[in-house]
Amino acid sequence: MELPTQTCASAPFDHAKADVILRSADGVEFRVFMLFLSLASPFFETLFGLPQASDGTSDQEMKDGIAVIAVSEDSKTLDLFLRFCYPSTLAEDPCLDNLTEVLSVLAAARKYSLDLIERKVCQALANPKVLETDPLRSFAIARNARLKHETITAARHNLRHPLIPALFAEINLITASDFLALLTYHKKCAIAVNALMKDFTWMTNHYGNIDSCIWLFNRPRYNQYCCGQGTDTRFLPWNTSPLAWWTTYMQEVYELLQDSPSGDTVRTAADRTIQKVRSANCAACSGRVKEGMTEFSNLLALKVEETVAPIELEMDF
Repeated sequence: MELPTQTCASAPFDHAKADVILRSADGVEFRVFMLFLSLASPFFETLFGLPQASDGTSDQEMKDGIAVIAVSEDSKTLDLFLRFCYPSTLAEDPCLDNLTEVLSVLAAARKYSLDLIERKVCQALANPKVLETDPLRSFAIARNARLKHETITAARHNLRHPLIPALFAEINLITASDFLALLTYHKKCAIAVNALMKDFTWMTNHYGNIDSCIWLFNRPRYNQYCCGQGTDTRFLPWNTSPLAWWTTYMQEVYELLQDSPSGDTVRTAADRTIQKVRSANCAACSGRVKEGMTEFSNLLALKVEETVAPIELEMDF
């Protein structure tokens, strides 16, 4: 088997006065200081504290008068790992926004008993930016690493997305049982939220009476005739036909929540409705739709979040 070509790592892992060399699996040599690694990691503190043979009989590889220790991590993982070990004045903590690097760094952190890095990995998986764009990938990585809080958080954020996802590379990190548990959780949340669309007590309790919600109805008494009335009998608050565009909104949200039971689903659909109503240039609705729909969608989104909150992801950790 051909050995990888040996090269020197970049700064700060190329110091001439370093007292140990870590050689990565792909042949990159990191010239580092035992003190920094020992202070950061109990593993390295124990390793470097082992007695060394004084009669020259040791088979320890040496280079430039210092020991060379081969490790199983590749150079990219080792570089990230070592930057956490070094003082911030010499090496800033690396950013772990790239989820493809998280799992290998976490494995190294556990192998070398460095709790700080594990906490940093947990923070990376719970990063709102990551969860908004890649909740499934976060879920798979967190589940593979048996990180309970991060797994549950990612599953909750995944409610913003369709029940059946597109194929993603990290799916190989979880078992079929894990994936089934995620889909079951998603479906239970959708079923629970569906009940909100069949009983509008939460709405009538919030507004009190129909006069507190005049933006929602044609009101002949006030000479407010505008965008037509909805005819869908599923959506009749106070047993009164609302404006047609609100009925259309509720029909859309009803369908969307069955696949994506999240407050974000409600608010995003409301934003679309506001734009549509304004573009229709209705004299009565254009000026009041934003205020009315913002309050209503925030209320419905809150009820959706409250409904799914008690539902548990049934998974052993």
